[in-house]
Amino acid sequence: MRTLEWDDEKLELLLIDQRLLPDQFEIFVCRTYQDVVVAIRDMIVRGAPAIGAAAAFGMALAVCRPETGTSDDLHALLRRAAGDLLASRPTAVNLAWGVQRMLKVADDAALTLSDISQRLIAEAKRIAEEDVETNKRMAVHGAALIQDGDTIIHHCNTGSLATVDWGTALGVIRMAHENGKRVHVLVDETRPRLQGARLTAWELEQYRIPYEIICDNAAGYFLRTGRAQKVFFGADRVAANGDVANKVGSYMLALAAHANDVPVFSVFPTTTVDLNLEHGDLIPIEERDCSEVLNIQIDGKPVTPKGAKARNPAFDVTPNHLLTALVTEKGVIYPPFWQNLPRTILET
Repeated sequence: MRTLEWDDEKLELLLIDQRLLPDQFEIFVCRTYQDVVVAIRDMIVRGAPAIGAAAAFGMALAVCRPETGTSDDLHALLRRAAGDLLASRPTAVNLAWGVQRMLKVADDAALTLSDISQRLIAEAKRIAEEDVETNKRMAVHGAALIQDGDTIIHHCNTGSLATVDWGTALGVIRMAHENGKRVHVLVDETRPRLQGARLTAWELEQYRIPYEIICDNAAGYFLRTGRAQKVFFGADRVAANGDVANKVGSYMLALAAHANDVPVFSVFPTTTVDLNLEHGDLIPIEERDCSEVLNIQIDGKPVTPKGAKARNPAFDVTPNHLLTALVTEKGVIYPPFWQNLPRTILET
């Protein structure tokens, strides 16, 4: 199934529970917008494009079941749902994009409750389908950057699980593989939640793409010794100048690649670009609970001292000068990014 699917009969959003992979494949059912807030906050669903689509369905769920209420009550409920959804994870701009798009659809005082509900469901479905098509176009553009025989370091998870279907950076690798190119992927674990080791490795198993898992801090070794030819990762928010906020560790990976003349590519839909932010230092960075860092055990025993403290930024910002190119559904964008990225985004 897709990462998220809508049940028209029961008016429910079905999500693959990514916390349980790869050991268990279970579905998390969202019957209210509050369920979607929990799913986004607790990373049941994750990845900027998937979060945006899930938030859109969350807005639809907000108006699917109210039995009574005036038009003003309904719009107040939608505004409340929008606020709760926006607060669930602040870095991914796709979340805000999806919520705002849904609010515009409902912005008509003359619409009945039934009209608004039907329109929001239809718009959420449209967002989901657009995401799949966008990913496939990105994959075609990005696959042209991969040479037969390349070994690629991939950070975090950017496959189907991070989108509605297909994927961003991992979707590019998948397309190259399906086009007959021999590719090998070095999957870094991506601490602290191990999205690489758990999710990317699981997806590569499904696609039958050769891979090996490496520790995050082993990437420099493979880059310096010439054992990796390219680096690919996604993005959760991109500033107007091409600075990229992505899963924490992307910056260090890009630094090591840049130092060893290895190309670095960030792959994302144009909805991930925030032209309102001049540069990456303005991107809000989510800090998550320190338990994600501290709850580590070896042989059943805690690694960290009792009472230890930690910091847990979920993202970091890779400055644009460390990036070789940006891959979007509109094509591959090269420097100067401050000029070429806004121009590409604003093209009709």
